[in-house]
Amino acid sequence: MISKYNLVYLFLPFFLFISNTSGAELKMWISSFQDQMYYEKMGDLYNEKRKDNIELSVNAYGFREMPDKLGVAFRSGEGIPDLVQLDETFFGVFLNGPSPFLDLKKKAKSSGLDKSLHPRRLEVFSYKNKLLGLPQSLSTMVLYYRKDLFEEYGIEPSELETWDDLHKVGKELMNSYGQRMLALDGTLFEVFLKQKGTDFFDEAGNFLPDEETALDILSEFSEMSEAQIAVMPDRGSIFDPVFFSGDLETGEVLCVAGADWYGLDLFQQFAPGMKGMWGMMPLPTWKDSQGKLGPRTATFAGQGLMICEASEKKEAAWKFIEFVMKNKEANAERFLQGNSFPAYMPAWKDKRMLKNLDYFEQSMGKLLVELAVEIPPAVVDPRRPQAIFLMKENYFGSVMFGSLSPAEAIDQYKEAMKTTWGNN
Repeated sequence: MISKYNLVYLFLPFFLFISNTSGAELKMWISSFQDQMYYEKMGDLYNEKRKDNIELSVNAYGFREMPDKLGVAFRSGEGIPDLVQLDETFFGVFLNGPSPFLDLKKKAKSSGLDKSLHPRRLEVFSYKNKLLGLPQSLSTMVLYYRKDLFEEYGIEPSELETWDDLHKVGKELMNSYGQRMLALDGTLFEVFLKQKGTDFFDEAGNFLPDEETALDILSEFSEMSEAQIAVMPDRGSIFDPVFFSGDLETGEVLCVAGADWYGLDLFQQFAPGMKGMWGMMPLPTWKDSQGKLGPRTATFAGQGLMICEASEKKEAAWKFIEFVMKNKEANAERFLQGNSFPAYMPAWKDKRMLKNLDYFEQSMGKLLVELAVEIPPAVVDPRRPQAIFLMKENYFGSVMFGSLSPAEAIDQYKEAMKTTWGNN
């Protein structure tokens, strides 16, 4: 099984007809091969539950291949699908000009989805007072930790309330046992910004509006890297299958941060032999000047569903999206098949969402519901994809490996964004 977040991206297009029933013919593009099985079931379920049958065909592409294909279709005006599944990390690519996606604001309001989908997740697919997509996943970040090794070293999860706590415990662990505490990469930089009350952009579009905080974050994790408390994987990514079969299985590190889909999908796919060894807890956070804890989570990545403006079957596409978002079985299936925890809040009452997962011997759902009220806001900007990948590929690792100081990295980061977009 190939994960949608496998950053090797060795994907080839695959075309699948999901239904042979007569009715509206809908073309859908998705950025996950794993989701083919899901949408096959959803097409069948829709036709089983409703009289207005659809004939749904799905083109499945790789995580990074999908936005490239979609961009070509929009520019050429040829082969544009009716609806698409797009990851939020690439959503901004399609905001630099008139949106190619239908504004769903009125439809979401009339269906009640504007109130039943988590508001912070609706934000990530909203731009200039338009709702351009509906979020499928909560994508809430947690800290995954080795339960067996925590017990062996006498560490309690409650001891890691803040990142300062993790630094302190990690230092003692390294000095006493030579054991590294945490693995991370540059995709977490945005998460850290949000935990500290800022973001890549402010509402006016200013890049790194709180530069001092950004510098503090890089400095803090640079210190942890120098002390071998927090380390980068050998190949630079916590999404690499080799990271799971190497660093995690050998106990090279005790913790790694990831969203719900990280535990549901990647852990169970790439480290199946570690069943029962991993637990989940809130992310460590920071305290403000009054000593109050900041949010113990943030979000990163996650799929949304959009309808293309060029589609001549917008109503049929909307009915299918609304069904997938609201149907009890559709939400449960997405979670139970190891994809993601839904952003549709009424689904959280489903006992299947709250039961203990065999792999973790713990309820992910209960932890995510607890943390959902703490999800910090997100500021959407067309430059967000560039900001995410520039930090990941060029600067975070350079700071962690000591080739750039935090101050140098921030200066170069700002200049690169300015050069790319012609503004700051």
